[in-house]
Amino acid sequence: MSPHPPRTEVPPTAGLPPRWRDLLTAGHELAAPMADFLGLPGVQPTCSGTASLVIALRALHRLSGRRAVVVPAYTCPLVARAVAHCGLQLRLCDLAPDSIDFDPAGLQRLCDRDTLAVIPTHLGGRVADVDAVLACAHAVGAFVIEDAAQALGARIGTASVGLRGDAGFFSLAVGKGLTTWEGGLLVTPDAHLRAAFAATARELAPSRPGWELRRCAELIGYHALYRPALLGLAYGRPLRRALRRGDPVAAVGDDFGADIPLHTLGRWRQGVATRALRRLPAFLAACTEQAQARKTRLAAIAGIALIDDAAGTQGTWPFFMLRLRDRARRDAALAQLWGAGLGVSRLFIHALPDYGYLQPLLGEHVVPNARALAATMLTVSNSPWLDEARFARILAVLERVAAQPLRD
Repeated sequence: MSPHPPRTEVPPTAGLPPRWRDLLTAGHELAAPMADFLGLPGVQPTCSGTASLVIALRALHRLSGRRAVVVPAYTCPLVARAVAHCGLQLRLCDLAPDSIDFDPAGLQRLCDRDTLAVIPTHLGGRVADVDAVLACAHAVGAFVIEDAAQALGARIGTASVGLRGDAGFFSLAVGKGLTTWEGGLLVTPDAHLRAAFAATARELAPSRPGWELRRCAELIGYHALYRPALLGLAYGRPLRRALRRGDPVAAVGDDFGADIPLHTLGRWRQGVATRALRRLPAFLAACTEQAQARKTRLAAIAGIALIDDAAGTQGTWPFFMLRLRDRARRDAALAQLWGAGLGVSRLFIHALPDYGYLQPLLGEHVVPNARALAATMLTVSNSPWLDEARFARILAVLERVAAQPLRD
């Protein structure tokens, strides 16, 4: 880690840079313009991606009565929190080797007559194999909910992710591209499910002025600080403090409590997002163009594997996910780059069973591929604020570390 705080800070993800005039709105519904963007007849804004998942699970449970939910063993811990919040049974499935997709044999074993839903994850904007999950889940009458929290704008063919399965959700949290500070979108191509989700949301997520006022203040603060010269105050300093005390979970913000706020997404914040949405397609296109040039250079480093999309899919590029050959090399790279203000970070620190606070929910699991991904992956920001000189510094460190000889 750099001994001196950088003068400017690159964010770990490529979030859409805010503009002050976005705040000058009397409030507009986000549902209609977002439905146009996604190509759907209807979209349900929620107070968070986690809230979207809670609403979907509660509604689907009422329809089927089933209780088991299958999730990847490497995903956001909030997914596990959401399942537990609904009083449902969490089943962890390992990943396929060197993949973000489910292990096929493991998924087959976990899907049975009590399976309510399977949740494939479009991890880090990459596009998961939803078709394989659909075949397995639908064979036993289970639903498929696509976790597209980090993938707003990603597509399978010409259609948005989130629409291949029975339902999907996106996050509008800070750092996720388009943001309302905290917010989410719940989608489904099925009109019957859309009505069920709306009814469940009215029951579970009423208006809570206190929460909304807090989120409005946080969104204004985000607009003030989300710039290279000031991001160090809100992001860089807390990150480096956590790294100095040896707390990587706090460094990436993986320390989630059990409480899940449920309330409506206010009209003013929806209006802010509606104004920003006009710039999102061009921003995503610029990020993709930058990613196409830079991912080739990253993937060319011997000993580093870049996680990419399958043919026929087009993910978003908030950051690059890179796997090194072992934990020692990954940690050696992070020792030089994490905390240096260059936008290098980690995604989720552990596989789900290895978070201490999730142990009461999960117990012990054998998930070697998920653990290997957690142990060997780091992320490199695709923010437009990561200029060529800084990107070259990252490349140089990765090349040196990847070339280190194997240890006995």
